[in-house]
Amino acid sequence: MSEYLDKFLLLLDADKYGIIKIFSIIFAALLLDFIQKRILKRLYQRLQSTNTKWDDALIHALQRPLTGLIWIIGLSLALDTIDLPVTDELRLVGIIGAISWALIRFISFTEKNIIHQHEVAGKPLDRTTASAISQLLRTTILITATLVTLQSLGFNISAILAFGGIGGIAVGFAAKDLLANFFGGMMIYLDRPFAIGDWVRSSDRDIEGTVEKIGWRTTMVRTFDKRPLYVPNSVFASISVENPSRMTHRRIYETIGIRYDDIRVMAEIIRDVKAMLMAHPEIDQSQTMIVNFNSFAPSSLDFFIYTFTRTTDWIKYHEVKQDVLLKVSDIISSHNAEMAFPTSTVHIADEIKLNNLPMK
Repeated sequence: MSEYLDKFLLLLDADKYGIIKIFSIIFAALLLDFIQKRILKRLYQRLQSTNTKWDDALIHALQRPLTGLIWIIGLSLALDTIDLPVTDELRLVGIIGAISWALIRFISFTEKNIIHQHEVAGKPLDRTTASAISQLLRTTILITATLVTLQSLGFNISAILAFGGIGGIAVGFAAKDLLANFFGGMMIYLDRPFAIGDWVRSSDRDIEGTVEKIGWRTTMVRTFDKRPLYVPNSVFASISVENPSRMTHRRIYETIGIRYDDIRVMAEIIRDVKAMLMAHPEIDQSQTMIVNFNSFAPSSLDFFIYTFTRTTDWIKYHEVKQDVLLKVSDIISSHNAEMAFPTSTVHIADEIKLNNLPMK
């Protein structure tokens, strides 16, 4: 630092025109920065009125990095007047840094614009996937910029990559669970078995609830008793996951029993129940519908109902199911029949004589 200061002081004494040149370069950088800010500001205001969100995101992303680039180049040119040996490297690193900064800002602003555009239009958008893709692109830019900068400064990138490969193997063995969760998260983003807001459950594990967050290591599921459940992403690669949120219909599958004494009206009950289902506005007639006498049970004559509702909403489904079951009860009552409940009948043989029992 003292060496550069000494050179600058010698320049003040020996070269008066050099001082004028330095301040001219700095003034030119200041003027150029002022002009580009005014131009980009007016251009940004005009592009905001367009339908596409890519152009204004690009202009917004260029504003600060372009200012930094102008000052880095201006300062490096000013330092060239005192023959500093690091000005070329400084200029190169500044250019690479400014380009990387602009690209990262462009990705971030584009992500925000796309999310906002979908929210305004009322279109569904998976925020988690958008955020993951944005983070992946920004990380790629940072790694690429770092490698290009090191290569430009004269470092041996091949040796660095070879060392990184050996270190990666060691880290892989030490953090295999972390890597398994990371790649499990990638599979969730690619295969999309569920998204934020979906109701999921697994018969292999005690997992059931609403997905609230999908991270790179864990997925948070809010159970129905409002507890947060954090599931490692690697678990989803080895279990079956059911996504009821994506069902097309909900099923009503009920078995109903009437008394043995009412077998004479079983056919009429089945006929009326099926007619009621076919006329019900909340029952989908394009799906399978079955109403049949099923079995002679120990205490009842059983028939079953198998049909599908139009709605998939959990609350409305139960309202429809309640309405169907109450109408079934009314149909049974209209035929002077009754639903059965568990009973036992004891038959005593005629040969048994009770008149010889001792009296107390």
